Amino acid sequence: MSLAGRKAVVLLSGGLDSATVLAMAEFDGFSLYAMSFSYGQCHAVELDCARALAAESSVIEHREVEIDLSSLGGSTLTTDAAVPKHDSVDELSDEIPSTYVPARNTIFLSYALAWAEVLKATDIFIGVNALDYSGYPDCRPEYIAAFEEMANLATAAGVSGNRLVIHTPLIHLTKAEIIKRGISLGVDYGKTTSCYDPAPGGVACGHCDSCLLRLKGFSEAGIVDPRRYK
Repeated sequence: MSLAGRKAVVLLSGGLDSATVLAMAEFDGFSLYAMSFSYGQCHAVELDCARALAAESSVIEHREVEIDLSSLGGSTLTTDAAVPKHDSVDELSDEIPSTYVPARNTIFLSYALAWAEVLKATDIFIGVNALDYSGYPDCRPEYIAAFEEMANLATAAGVSGNRLVIHTPLIHLTKAEIIKRGISLGVDYGKTTSCYDPAPGGVACGHCDSCLLRLKGFSEAGIVDPRRYK
């Protein structure tokens, strides 16, 4: 079945992964509807990147949803607690880090699911990755499979036979592979941000988990990261 013209909701954070997924969905010919979230994150500069990415693509509509997850706490991304910093990816722990936002992807996917149903779309894209990632439980293949199954049990579209698909084209790629794929599709990574603790103006810290994984990816890809760092 041709994908050209089929409506798809793309979760667009403004980061490296979601920018790549947006480009991949665009390349496949989907009619794009992007959704971003202002959820009380300390690194809200990512929303500026999401707006720029959506504006420069073929996105038909870009929705920004406000949710106050900071009122719940539980993460250094939504509170005044210090974001952990390291000098190398070798220092990253195998434990779930304090930057994990409780149930964030479940909440985001639920909003995307609702909008997809309104749009009569059966495709949702999310840039989760289970290789070069921080260990978040809601980035794993088994989580995505479970959410997709739930979505098709819980929606009018699903029980009517219009099966919804959660696309995770990056889930088994290394960060270097993601970057190379994005470059081949013309993604301008200078207009993305990955930093959890950027300085005013959006300059990346270079030492949070996300910055270190991003820098490792660019190094392994043999490409200079165009993002500014402290």
